[in-house]
This record gives sequence, structure tokens and C-alpha cells, in this order.
Amino acid sequence: MVLAANAPVSSPTPTPASAPSEITSSGPIVVENQLDVAAQRDGVVAQIVVDTGKFVRKGDLLARLDDRQLTADRDAAAAKLMSIAANVKNWEAEVRVLQADLDRSEKLWAANLITREQLDHDRFKVEADKYELERERQNYVNQQNVLHSFDLELEKTRIEAPFAGVVARRYVRVGQRVASGDRLFWVTETAPLRVKFTLPEELIGKIANGQTIEVTSADDGNAIRKARVIQISPVVDPSSGTIEVLAEIGAPTGSLRPGMTAHIRIPQSR
Repeated sequence: MVLAANAPVSSPTPTPASAPSEITSSGPIVVENQLDVAAQRDGVVAQIVVDTGKFVRKGDLLARLDDRQLTADRDAAAAKLMSIAANVKNWEAEVRVLQADLDRSEKLWAANLITREQLDHDRFKVEADKYELERERQNYVNQQNVLHSFDLELEKTRIEAPFAGVVARRYVRVGQRVASGDRLFWVTETAPLRVKFTLPEELIGKIANGQTIEVTSADDGNAIRKARVIQISPVVDPSSGTIEVLAEIGAPTGSLRPGMTAHIRIPQSR
């Protein structure tokens, strides 16, 4: 009996997986500038000018350290500078007088009316006084630097806003002694708001600078905000296999605030 060969069984052709219609992620809402303002020198807080929630401009005074001793030392240095300046003028006048005497002695020497020793004596006096004048001029420059140093130290007693923003926290009180490096205020910008998130490395080609994405946050009532991608990390984080993306949220931003968590949706064309 002849057995019929089994007919070949055709396997179904696999259908390609459809590309996702969107990419989702999440990340914090951030701003470019946000930092703790620290003391630049030791001192006692003499005045608090602003408090939490106060909007400030760059250079606005936030607080002031006690500067009475520094001010007195600075005034003393300024007075000494004026004294040295007077000494410089005195030595300049002295050199001019001796130079006139030397010119006269040279004429008398040419007329054989004085000895060579007298001429050399007058010449050496001029040279010695020129050295004294140069020394006093260097003292003047040194004292200028001393005065400038005191001015810089006085500037450090003024705690100023490094950029425009809002005072998010205040860490000190009037009368509190602080050391150099101690935190005094936390200042943060309020705009422009940005969202920072990560994507798997296989999605590198799915997003580009300038691309528009959608941002929502539960703290903002899940209102959809538009954001524009402004930065894509050029490297992949080897520990997580992800790339970091930064997008800037356009106006209006509603009730979004730095520190909130945002959900990102990146529509994909089919």
C-alpha cells in the first residue's frame, strides 16, 4: 500500500507589530536657575529684607550681615591711603627741588665754581629721593589694594539675589551667627518652565529638537500644555539605557510650578 505524502503545512505569515501611536513618560518640572544663596563670610545677620514668597530682581538685597567693624577698618584704610597720597606728592616736590639744585650744580661745575664732590653729592641726593618716591608710590598701590579688599569684604555682607525669581525658603533669623558657606535663602526662577524626562535608547530616532510634545500634571487639573523639545542628551546613560530630554513649556503655564511631576505624551505619526 502506498502512503500519500503529507501535504506541506503552510505557517501563517506574521503580521508586523503596529508602531505605537504615542510615547509617554514622566519627569519633574524644572527651571534653569534654582539654588541656595550661601554666606560668603562669617558674621551675624543684622537685617532680613525679604521673606518666603517675595519676588526679587537680580541684585536685590535679601539680607545684611553686621558690617560695623569692617566699615571702621575700611575707613581707616581709606585715611591711610590719603596720607600716603600726600607723602607721594611731598616726595615728588622734594625730587623737583633737588633736581633744580642738581641742574644748578652742573652749571657751576661747568664754570669750575664747585668741586666734583659737591656735584656728585647733589646727584646722589636726587637719586636717593627718586628711590624714596618710588617706594612711596608702591606703598600707595599696596594701600589701594588693601582698600579694595575691604570693599570686597563689605560687599560680602550684602546678601543679594543672584537672578530674578522668588524666594522659596528662608533659613536664617536676625541675630543668628552664620559661617561662610551656610545656606541663607533658596531662590528659584518661575519662568520659563521646563520638563525633564527620559526615554529608552531605542526611541532616540522618535524625537527631535524643536518637536512639540504635550505636558499634563495632576496638580494642574490635567490641562494639556504644549512644550517644545530644546535639548536631547547626546549620550545614553549606560546604567539605565535611557537618554535625557529637556522641553520648554510654552505660555500659558497655568498653575504649574517648579518641582511638580509632569506626564509627557509624544504623538507619533502612523
